[in-house]
Amino acid sequence: MKNRINGKSVWWFLLLLLSAESWAQQGAELMEPGSMKRGATVDPLVWDGPRTGPAAQVNRTLVYIAEDLRNAGILTVGEAVREAAKAIGWQVHFLDIGLADAQREAVFDRALALKPDGLIFGGGDAVTNKEQLQRFQRAGIPVVGWHTGPSPGPIAGTPVLFNVTTDSLSVARRAAEYVIEDSQGKAGVVIFTDSRFAIALQKSAAMAEIIRRCAACSLLSVEDVALNDAARAMPVITKSLLERYGERWTHSLGINDLYFDHAVATLVMMGRFPDGAPANVSAGDGSPSAFMRISNRSYQLATVPEPLFLQGWQLVDELNRIFSGVAPSGYVNPPFLVTGDNIRGSMNVHQVFDPANDYRNYYRLIWSGGAP
Repeated sequence: MKNRINGKSVWWFLLLLLSAESWAQQGAELMEPGSMKRGATVDPLVWDGPRTGPAAQVNRTLVYIAEDLRNAGILTVGEAVREAAKAIGWQVHFLDIGLADAQREAVFDRALALKPDGLIFGGGDAVTNKEQLQRFQRAGIPVVGWHTGPSPGPIAGTPVLFNVTTDSLSVARRAAEYVIEDSQGKAGVVIFTDSRFAIALQKSAAMAEIIRRCAACSLLSVEDVALNDAARAMPVITKSLLERYGERWTHSLGINDLYFDHAVATLVMMGRFPDGAPANVSAGDGSPSAFMRISNRSYQLATVPEPLFLQGWQLVDELNRIFSGVAPSGYVNPPFLVTGDNIRGSMNVHQVFDPANDYRNYYRLIWSGGAP
């Protein structure tokens, strides 16, 4: 079981903490009670993305390589890519690595054999997979990614021409600010992260820096728990943290809702009230189970979900721009904090965060050649 950051992981964490501190000094304000507005500060009903672009290229074929289709985010983005590909008139093939390194090369072999016009890499690390992605680059096949790195845009030193993701530092700031505001500037915080992923470490380092800058807050612990081990590890870790910190543990920040899925049973068994401490806030994901907890105000206070369907449509649009010889749109969707106060208007019928800002019709208009 992984526990607090130690060993090799600490070097990653310290490096990213320094980066977060630099970021914080450049733009973050010191967090004092009442210094920010609770809830969302962006309107998910207003489309702030591209309104112009090239008409649809015809007869294009894509391959979507998933790092692991058991991951709900990667799966949902794949569903959105299928939906957008149908709208633009393209074909798309899906391949799954399944987090199995033994079959990784074979999956990339199959993708190349399909001779696609473009590749979407869903959820894998672009740097770690650089050699495989370079095979597509050498074949003249453009590559875009979803969560293939910690930041949106091109990933330097790799073939990824555009990485679609919410800005991880903005997400981290939104979540950490909310915890400070909810605690009236007196939070005792445990942060959950997964040191296998650069984006996770960047988020947790940024959140740690913001909590450290809150004068009356305490950063109690940073817990390194692999997401694929959360079901086994979280009950034990949650019990240990409650015994160690007691009432000092007022809030949790996680890089994913999954941690809280597997903490609830222990919180119940140890007599913690649904709307009491620790109040859990996630800087990412936005799973149906998290939305249920937030809606019921039960063991989760808030989450900063990603608009997965919107991001799937953006991936297809970015490839269409690349096929057309046009630069990527550069669009980065703003983070939106979902709380018990605004959740009713944020979900679609499948309990997925899907902004009702008409983005599908804006993309259809661009692809039809009707955009101004």
